[in-house]
Amino acid sequence: MNRRRLSLVAAAALVLGVSGVASADSGSAPHTLALAPHHVRAADTTDSPCGFTPAVPADRFKGIPVFAATEAAKPYTARLSTSQGPITVRALTAKAPCTTFSFRFLAQRHYFDGTHCHRLTTQHIYVLQCGDPTGTGSGGPGYSFKDENLTGATYPAGTVAMANAGPNTNGSQFFFVWKDTQLPPDYTPFGTVTGGMDVLLKIARAGEDDQNAPGDGFPTLPVGIRHVRITAH
Repeated sequence: MNRRRLSLVAAAALVLGVSGVASADSGSAPHTLALAPHHVRAADTTDSPCGFTPAVPADRFKGIPVFAATEAAKPYTARLSTSQGPITVRALTAKAPCTTFSFRFLAQRHYFDGTHCHRLTTQHIYVLQCGDPTGTGSGGPGYSFKDENLTGATYPAGTVAMANAGPNTNGSQFFFVWKDTQLPPDYTPFGTVTGGMDVLLKIARAGEDDQNAPGDGFPTLPVGIRHVRITAH
């Protein structure tokens, strides 16, 4: 199945794969988070500060954000109401202003409502990947933007970070880290889970269907995102 996946090549890139969950190929490590590069156009890094750039696909298109520094600086919490229970995330607005601005832009336009998390990994890397309105792993919001907050980035349990198809190709897909995970610093961390780790662990314990590779597939417990509520601090 074509699943835009988070492929983790420990020594290379954790890329979000659009043309199939970054399953291990012969010749690559079995831990990659990848989106097929031809589905996403790298953000224009000359455009300051976020490089919001039109890209395909444009699923459930809500427009392209126009960055506003004053709004981006405002701290907020995102509460994801899911079919398995609520997950609350504190947005790292100071460290990842472009990413958190984009996430809020999409959430307030109900982009994530009625979608589901399409990938769970239980070997090598430990993530639940969401944010694709098509549920195929290949979807995107119609724009890409720059990476940020990568210097010294680590991915302990509770991290929320962007999946991508290479440098500066962020879109709508993101992942929750449910167990400490070793990844290269290629995926923008933009939030921290402050509530709902028990929900993520319940989903992880139920396992997945191995459709991408052993320990990598669709969650056995379906994880539907009913609504994302943004609350200013």
